[in-house]
Amino acid sequence: MTEPGPSHHHPLPDPNFSSSTSSPLSTSSNLSSSSNLSHSSSLSAPPLAYGQTRRRSLADVAHNVIIRLRAKKEAESSAHQKLRKQLPHPDEVVEPPIPGFTFVGQTGVIYVTQRATELGFHYENPDWANFGQGAPETGPIPGQAPKPTEIHLTPVDDEYAPVTGMKELRVKIANLYNIRYRKGKASQYTFENVCVVPGGRAGLMRLAVAIGDVNVGYFLPEYTAYEEMLTVFKKFAPIPTPRREDKQYKFSAQKLKKEISGRGLSVVILSNPCNPTGAIIEREELKGWVDVAKETHCSLVMDEFYSHYIYTHPPEENGRTVSAAEYVEDVNKDPIVLLDGLTKNWRLPGWRVCWVIGPKKLISTLQSTGSFLEGGANHPLQKAAMPLLDYEIAQQEAKAIQDHFRAKRDFVVNKLRDIGIRLAAVPESTFYIWADLKDLPAGLDNGLAFFEEALKFKVIVVPGIFFDINPGKRRELFESPYHHYVRISFGPPMDVLERGMSSLATLVLKFKATHGHIPESQHHQSSDPAAG
Repeated sequence: MTEPGPSHHHPLPDPNFSSSTSSPLSTSSNLSSSSNLSHSSSLSAPPLAYGQTRRRSLADVAHNVIIRLRAKKEAESSAHQKLRKQLPHPDEVVEPPIPGFTFVGQTGVIYVTQRATELGFHYENPDWANFGQGAPETGPIPGQAPKPTEIHLTPVDDEYAPVTGMKELRVKIANLYNIRYRKGKASQYTFENVCVVPGGRAGLMRLAVAIGDVNVGYFLPEYTAYEEMLTVFKKFAPIPTPRREDKQYKFSAQKLKKEISGRGLSVVILSNPCNPTGAIIEREELKGWVDVAKETHCSLVMDEFYSHYIYTHPPEENGRTVSAAEYVEDVNKDPIVLLDGLTKNWRLPGWRVCWVIGPKKLISTLQSTGSFLEGGANHPLQKAAMPLLDYEIAQQEAKAIQDHFRAKRDFVVNKLRDIGIRLAAVPESTFYIWADLKDLPAGLDNGLAFFEEALKFKVIVVPGIFFDINPGKRRELFESPYHHYVRISFGPPMDVLERGMSSLATLVLKFKATHGHIPESQHHQSSDPAAG
């Protein structure tokens, strides 16, 4: 993979900046050999000429000491070492599963589920609260739209569906977007602008295969599945840009334009609404993003899977949805690509019926990439999805989701504040809360440690480091600025949220009684994404 130019990678230690060769912190030999943290062979500075000395600022020395202190603490942390066994260091040689194959690491969500399963979790176990789940509750909610409970099939439905999906379904999807977002506009979507895919990841993969030898921008923190997509395909160079907590994880169109021009980006990909922060780009700001993409000739790929989960309007306006489709001028010329599906916005994750919307020529390309990737979406379920795309049904479901999930959001936000967990920002959308742990006592104030302690109380959360998308593992995971965060999902039903929040409150109270109240962030300066 071509290494990108200047980017906001997180700082890594330079072993040549040790303040004393006799110091216990000056060499990697004092760290656990299993953790492979020092990077000394790959990060050493150029050798010095005879008699030459390296000038070091006080900040260099202080930074080096802090890095080594944190590394030592990682080596002593059981939570970190458990993850290390499942997540080998980039420099570590890993035995292949069978000859000719390579090791593929777990995603963060799979890791947390596996750890919970080792301790007795399963999806039917009523004792557990799964705040790590990336799907909404699928059962009945007040005011929901009707869902199909049976499908009438003919022998034709047993055949393969077209790689781009059933034409009738593609027409339905295009019409829904035109009614919602394109009233009075000359350029309208047709079935030729729609490609049905078997899940959001499948859509992303079809797109990734078609991306050329260019720079691809993405943002931090971001949806965990982007990491593998940005790693597997070696043609393009992924370049990260962190969003700042002190800006509520917003990113203006003006800054976007600077990023595109300054880094030479040809494609920008992001989730909007954002998983995991719950931030959203909408209205005039979203229009500005679309305009910048057109002006700079940069393709904008927007994952809109949470566009029904919007809370920025008054409750009486519930049912309002958000999409960049509203600001596209010419559906076949503007470089705007949208992904959505039944998974989140219709609360049907098991159906795996999703879609990509964009210019006709791109859809034709996705037909080609899909033909050798996964071959297309399930035929019978595409047929069953047809009535769900009727405008009235879609609006009914969106309103029910916003009524129900807004109340769940408010409940969890208030409980977390009562417990003493700070929110990086109150989510404006999605069903996730990006929780900052730095005010908790040492031992609970980093995501991995909090995750392991929560498991003891039968609660699952996702450590923030898993949303620090790190293609090719080019930087040290444990120096992530998101180490002190967790993602908490309010996707589960309310009774699960009540049980889980009660368990987290008990966890924090017992931990404070046993370990004291002083946050680790008061002992050592912690890394903060707002400084990125």
